[in-house]
Order: sequence, then C-alpha cells, then structure tokens
Amino acid sequence: MRMLFGLMALAGALALFFGGMILLLPEWLFSRLRQTSPEVLYRVSVSRPVVALTIDDGPDAATTPQILEVLRRYDAHATFFLISSRIAGNQSLVQRMVAEGHELGNHLTVDEPSINLPLEEFEAKLLQADAALQPFGGARWLRPGSGWYNQAMLEVIARHGYRCALGSVYPYDPQIGSAWFSARYILWKVKPGDIIVLHDYGSRGRRTARALAVILPELRRRGFKVVTLSELVAQAAP
Repeated sequence: MRMLFGLMALAGALALFFGGMILLLPEWLFSRLRQTSPEVLYRVSVSRPVVALTIDDGPDAATTPQILEVLRRYDAHATFFLISSRIAGNQSLVQRMVAEGHELGNHLTVDEPSINLPLEEFEAKLLQADAALQPFGGARWLRPGSGWYNQAMLEVIARHGYRCALGSVYPYDPQIGSAWFSARYILWKVKPGDIIVLHDYGSRGRRTARALAVILPELRRRGFKVVTLSELVAQAAP
C-alpha cells in the first residue's frame, strides 16, 4: 500500500513538473517544435472573439454525455473527431451530437499514430472511418492519430475530400492527467481564432467534462464564442 501511494505521489509530481515546463516554455519554441504545413489548419485569423473546440477519441457511452451536457449548458459547440470502431453501440450519441449542433470529424478507426501506418493502410482506414460517418452526414475534417503527418498522407486526405486539422491550444491532456491543469493552460493561452484540442474516452473524457465546466463559463465572461471548426473557418477575416 505504501508503495502504491508512493507511485501515485511520484506520478503527481511528474505531472506538475512537466506541466510547469510546458507553461514556462516560450511560444517561439513551441512554434519551432510544432510540425506545420499550409495545407493543415492550426488556427484561423479572425476579427472577433471566437474559438473552435475540438474533442478527440470518442464516442464513449459513459463520458460523452457528460461532455455534451456541459456544452449544452454553456451554448458551446465542438467538432468531435470520432474513432470509427467506437461508434457501434453508440449511434444514438453520435446522432445527439449532430442534433445539438456539433460537427463530426474523422479520426480514423483505432487510437494509434497514423504516421506509422503504410500509406495504403492509412488510406484504407480513412475510407473505413468515412463509411462509418456517412450515416450521420459525413465529415470534412480529418485529424491523424497522434497529430503527426507527412506530405503523402496530406495528398491522400485531400484526394478523398478532407482537410487535415490539428490545433493551436493543446494542454497535453493525454499525458498530464489533470483537469485543473487543462483548464488553466487553455485559459492562459487562448486567443481569438485558436483551435482547442481536448480528448474524450475513459478517464480523459471525465477530465475534459470537468475542465470544460471551468473553461466555458470563463470564456463566456471574456466575450468568446465557442464554435465548430467549420464555423470558425466561416468567420475568417478577409
């Protein structure tokens, strides 16, 4: 038991350490480290206080309803990048997303780094996930697993009518298991035109629901509107 508590304390200390390092790193260094391409959407130049919210890895019968309820409470909308193997049995949840004004995105078939796949397998999984999304109206945005891509992947994505979308405000919520950190990081970093990235499924989804319960009322207080990716792009400054 003592060993268990010791490991839990160590994990918490490491989360705080790495969270602190992320907070202290300058913006220019993040820009250097981040993979960029003009074909990929990271953020949008806008003339009003509007941001896009994106949520990866759902649906989850236990956690997605919690997230949807917080979004409904604060009249916020999100683009949900769904893993298609998790749709079966959760069709009503996906229908609810669409009915409540949210947008669907393609996050392929399983939770894995897409860049490690042979190109033919990446394309096959893109199409398999696309077929699963079609009964709900389809999708126009794709986010590769783990967020890494190469030029060949971008060509496949475009050939099938998608655009690759990543983000500009990412609180490392899969790595840092703290809703408190996610909320504070996002509220510290967010600017008009940003794309926020959070995660659903299991403990990540529970943390996202708790973080959004802090983030959304504060963004509303600051005058921000929280929208889907397509809505953000539609408001791009000329």
